[in-house]
Amino acid sequence: MFMGLTTTKTLNNGVEIPVIGLGVYKVEDGKTVYDAVRSALELGYRHIDTASFYQNEEGVGKAIADSGIPRDEIFVTTKVWNDEQGYEETLAAFERSLTRLNMDYVDLYLVHWPIPGKYKETWRALEKIYHDKKARAIGVSNFHPHHLEDLMKDATIKPAINQIELHPQLAQVEVREYCRNHNIAVEAWSPIGKATYLDHPVLQELAAKYRKSPAQIIIRWDYQNGIITIPKSVNQSRQKENADIFDFELSNEDMTRIEALNCGNRLGTDPDQL
Repeated sequence: MFMGLTTTKTLNNGVEIPVIGLGVYKVEDGKTVYDAVRSALELGYRHIDTASFYQNEEGVGKAIADSGIPRDEIFVTTKVWNDEQGYEETLAAFERSLTRLNMDYVDLYLVHWPIPGKYKETWRALEKIYHDKKARAIGVSNFHPHHLEDLMKDATIKPAINQIELHPQLAQVEVREYCRNHNIAVEAWSPIGKATYLDHPVLQELAAKYRKSPAQIIIRWDYQNGIITIPKSVNQSRQKENADIFDFELSNEDMTRIEALNCGNRLGTDPDQL
């Protein structure tokens, strides 16, 4: 078990979230996602990130239930999808997620994307879910600062997290700075850039220097920047690799070199193009 996986960050409402988790985007429901989650939990992961859109909440819930680990020791995130947004629609979607997960509550519920004309009513539903103690924290995903500004005009609860595409070639400096200034935690999805540039000379050089893999260099960069990260893998050896980042430290100079890889290389959808 990797002890570093119990390292947590305190959110703005006092809830603690493990800084490294397992993402399960595009992991097939049933045996595939079940085995991936069971494997991660056996290694010591205590943070699992799913979404209604992933269509694997049922397998995630079963794996957690069968693990024998007390529910309150595992941090579970799910999200409301775009065509489920709106006030009543979100409340209904959340109940469907709870049913599929076979849980009484989730630890974090997110607005998956800032759907124009919808996300403020969706957020109002999340506030109700939070007040009803069915989610220990609520947040957003893929929000630019202007979305957050707009949301907060009417919100009574500040988002605890903004989960965004974030990796060295899309360093999201503006979003990170905004969230830091407003005490909103940043969480990275696709943290290793879908493995599309792990052969970059700078990452290769640093991997050799620290005797780590390029993916470990990136995840450590996230960690030292205070960013929560949820790398996806169904492979136990890769899950081990992603967790094994607590026994070294990148120098300030090397952190800057990684940051300098930023070139706006967005691999997913731009939230302004929805």
